[in-house]
Amino acid sequence: MKVVDKIKEKQIISIEVLPPNRGHGGDDIFRAIDELMEYPISFINVTRHAPELTYVELSDGNIIKVPKVKRPGTVGLTAALMKRYAVDVVPHVLCLGMNKYELEDLLIDFHLIGIENVFAIRGEYDNPATIKQEESKDTYKHSVELVKQIKAMNRGQYLYQGKESTPTDFCVGVAGYPEKHFECTNLEQDIKHLKEKVDAGADYVITQMVFDFDVYKNFVEKAQAEGINVPIIPGIKPIISLKSIYSIPRSFFVSVPNTFVSQMEQAQTKSEEFNVGTAYMASLVEKLLSWGAPGIHLFTMGKSTSAKALLKAVLG
Repeated sequence: MKVVDKIKEKQIISIEVLPPNRGHGGDDIFRAIDELMEYPISFINVTRHAPELTYVELSDGNIIKVPKVKRPGTVGLTAALMKRYAVDVVPHVLCLGMNKYELEDLLIDFHLIGIENVFAIRGEYDNPATIKQEESKDTYKHSVELVKQIKAMNRGQYLYQGKESTPTDFCVGVAGYPEKHFECTNLEQDIKHLKEKVDAGADYVITQMVFDFDVYKNFVEKAQAEGINVPIIPGIKPIISLKSIYSIPRSFFVSVPNTFVSQMEQAQTKSEEFNVGTAYMASLVEKLLSWGAPGIHLFTMGKSTSAKALLKAVLG
């Protein structure tokens, strides 16, 4: 079932998981999701990662640089989750590391295994080892180009066009940044880029993590003023430690309200930090849902403890 159709029925709850590290199985991921599936999870997002350069020593002693994806199992994990939980799964489709022909092949694979929803992003050069993709007519610089390709496939228009090609039927999600993307000069320009993706056919938006209701509300109102009328789902990352409250803003270019920081700094133990963080995030979620957000999207990072505590606080 398409994400936008789920939203028409009710406010949704979705979660996002990471594929396992190369060479590892999915048992830890399954255990984490098992803990969360007692709640009404509408869909599961599966991330995809750009290739990075790494050094490999050959049998003859020579050392070479090769591209490696640290977490390569997006397609396999997507299929496994669909089978194990009978839930809609939304894989990320990443511009970085693939040309448009490889992207078409990937999308065909998703279509063949019954995927109805994809999440189209450029990917981030957030690691110095991330391979800088050489620009060419066959690679994409921005995710709007990927959205256009997916929507063309929905019309039956393939790069390798055959006779009577079968259209795909993907519902396309894209990312939004309530405090602007770190590469963008200001929020207004960033919203214009989001409008381009929506005009290209994006069906809904999931935001970068937010910790302040007013930040989300301001973003939605500015987006709507710009003519963006698709659902905008707030991204939520449960914070349950003072360490995270200091590290997350540096890693994800987001801000944390001073009131929340103060509450966490006053906690005397790790257990108190957990309880304070859960209570704050639960209050934020309740405010978002009461205001009319289409749902919440939980960034779990493959862990269940904090996400389960948050869902229990909100839903009982």
